[in-house]
Amino acid sequence: MIIESQEFFVNGLSYTIRSAVKNDAKELSHLRQQIDGETENLDREKGEGFIDGPGFENVIHTDTVSPRNLFLVVVNDNRIVGFSRCEGTGLKRFFHKTEFGVCVMKDFWGYGIGGNLLKQSIVWADSYGITKITLNVLETNTRAIELYKRLGFETEGVLRNDKILSDGKYYSTIVMGRFND
Repeated sequence: MIIESQEFFVNGLSYTIRSAVKNDAKELSHLRQQIDGETENLDREKGEGFIDGPGFENVIHTDTVSPRNLFLVVVNDNRIVGFSRCEGTGLKRFFHKTEFGVCVMKDFWGYGIGGNLLKQSIVWADSYGITKITLNVLETNTRAIELYKRLGFETEGVLRNDKILSDGKYYSTIVMGRFND
């Protein structure tokens, strides 16, 4: 799906949230690899699950034509600094829900980008009859967990010892959901 662009000014930073377009693909490929190397909050290490420009073009096309998907980018000074996706399915038993994922460059944390991406996704989901948004978050990502709770998400479960991080220790993944009935 495509949404209308929104302008934001938070803590002195101006940025735009808009739907991803085909011309964003190459930049998204580089950005995703960079962000994967900046934090252990995500599922991948740098370089894992690499998606090249044509791969992102396919994802953007799929998300643009699907009524259950949404791909948003955050633009600051003509460069993409973050993105989010909501991915649904055509299966009837799961048609009511979508899964949210987000990536923001570490230099741009603290400007409300993740929260604004999620808020835009919630508005989109609510307006298109998607009644449940799910997400997964690393147990140590307390800032994200608090944000999700403020936006109506509840813990639905815990995947114990789900990931091994660079310190060699196991960490759990918290499964959260927001239901709009």
